[in-house]
Amino acid sequence: MSDFKISVVSLAVLALLCAAGSPSLHAENATERPAVLPFPTGKPRLVSNQTMREIHAQVQTPHKYGVVLPAAEGELLDCPNVFRHGGRWFMVFIANKDKVGYETHLAVSDDLLQWERLGPILPFAKTGWDAWQAAGGLALYDPRWDGATHELGTHEGKYWLSYLGGEKQGYEPDPLAIGLAHTADPTAVRPWTRLPENPVLSPAQADTRDFEHTTLYKSAIIRDEARTLGAPFVMAYNGKAPPYGQEQIGLAISDDLRTWRRYGPGPVVNNVGTSPWAISGDPQLVKLGDVWVMFYFGAFWKPGAFDTFAASYDLVHWTKWDGPHLVEPGESYDKQFAHKPWVLKHDGVVYHFYCAVGDQGRVIALATSKDLRPKEEQREN
Repeated sequence: MSDFKISVVSLAVLALLCAAGSPSLHAENATERPAVLPFPTGKPRLVSNQTMREIHAQVQTPHKYGVVLPAAEGELLDCPNVFRHGGRWFMVFIANKDKVGYETHLAVSDDLLQWERLGPILPFAKTGWDAWQAAGGLALYDPRWDGATHELGTHEGKYWLSYLGGEKQGYEPDPLAIGLAHTADPTAVRPWTRLPENPVLSPAQADTRDFEHTTLYKSAIIRDEARTLGAPFVMAYNGKAPPYGQEQIGLAISDDLRTWRRYGPGPVVNNVGTSPWAISGDPQLVKLGDVWVMFYFGAFWKPGAFDTFAASYDLVHWTKWDGPHLVEPGESYDKQFAHKPWVLKHDGVVYHFYCAVGDQGRVIALATSKDLRPKEEQREN
């Protein structure tokens, strides 16, 4: 979730400065951590090129609908996550006003196209490890591609989200860590309850891996009934590390949503081999047939910031798509960046929500598999 307005040189300097310091997020988390779990041994089943092309054909969204959630004056919007509840659609998104810090907000829609903002659900704590950063994303969403209800699952009778948090004011100031929060009603405009155990993962912990030494970014949590990795809850998230501020995506697993074990000694998706500045982040996991698909954004290893995907049978060994991007800059409102995906299929149409940066600032936009714009707009193009 890096600020792409920072120059490459500035990123390098910032990363080196961060590497020189030590994270202050719950120093007690540096001890008594579970051991990092090893990756599975044996020859993996890899996703074929043909299957990757078939997946792309199902998930592509070539039609840009436009901005669905504009920003207020001095506001930056980011990271749309969409779910259904009580017959209506809701969007969890984050907002940073005057670059003080992230808060998590809620919006509602009846058609996935017209959205009304409702208010904050994870405001500034103003004290503690997450005093001025609380950027949430959905947990226990329905990961099925076909036949999904798009409703949220529960654990212990509660709805959950994970969020990146930090104690400093600003735009994504290091270090950031991951916490969890819950509520009895995901549509109510009131603060979700944060876990007292937070942060559940942080760069200060003894088991932190090389790719996440500086900061932990956005996470997605699914319930995996098959326990593919040995536990019912799987978290994918991106972490940042020195020396260049590169970001890569790794895994953690949990039996109870509260205690998390890092899975594998390193990342499962990265593009650092293409460029030392490469960013791969904001993963979303969905299940398409017997294949897991990870939607994520890329930056610096190809021009601009864009959304793409990878696929896996075991959640560990991922085949990365190297064809046309799912969304990329091209319109005035996303001419700088088109990134940070939330993708779903409803009534035969694929909806791809993303963060757009262009002449309207940092806003939430939508691309679809079918052109849903008014007929007169379609004729103009």
